[in-house]
Order: sequence, then C-alpha cells, then structure tokens
Amino acid sequence: MALPEGLLEDVKNYLDITWNDEATEKKLTGIIERGMKYINSVAGEELDYSKEEKPKELLLDYCRYVRSNALEQFQSNYLHELLSLQIKQEVARYEAENTNTDV
Repeated sequence: MALPEGLLEDVKNYLDITWNDEATEKKLTGIIERGMKYINSVAGEELDYSKEEKPKELLLDYCRYVRSNALEQFQSNYLHELLSLQIKQEVARYEAENTNTDV
C-alpha cells in the first residue's frame, strides 16, 4: 500500500518528530499503513487521507496512540468518531445506490 504523498511528513509533524531517521520513518510507515487499513475496514471502503477531513484526523490520532503504546485505548476513546464515520459512509453508499434507481 502506497502512502498518499506528504502523509508521512504530516504524521511526523503531528507527532513532533523533527528529525530524519530511516528506521523511524520505516516504523511510522508501517503504523500509517496499518491505521489506514483499520480505518478503511471500519468505514467499509478505501478513504482519502490526503484531505484535511475526518479520516485523516482519525489516522493521525491512531498513529499517536500506537506510538505511545496505547493502541488498545484508541477504539474505546474514539468509538463515537469511528461509528460516525461508519454511518456517514454507509449513508453515502445508500444514497449513491438509490439515486440511480429513482430515474
């Protein structure tokens, strides 16, 4: 899975990582990829993490929790936001499917 352009730099900035280190960037890339897969699975589809919207916000916080060794707390602390994202995506899919059948 390729990261959207600039996402690694955005995560580093969010986590206040101001140095360049290959091992740190490799670790962060893995965290970002796992976070994207997790949030996509919650939403039920592949999301756009290049825009300053809810999916990117959740991904940044996911990365913060993983880096702090507190991943198990992420889902419970962000349950409301994850459910809201899931519902929003489901409503968008429903509307897209039913818009074409109303003709």
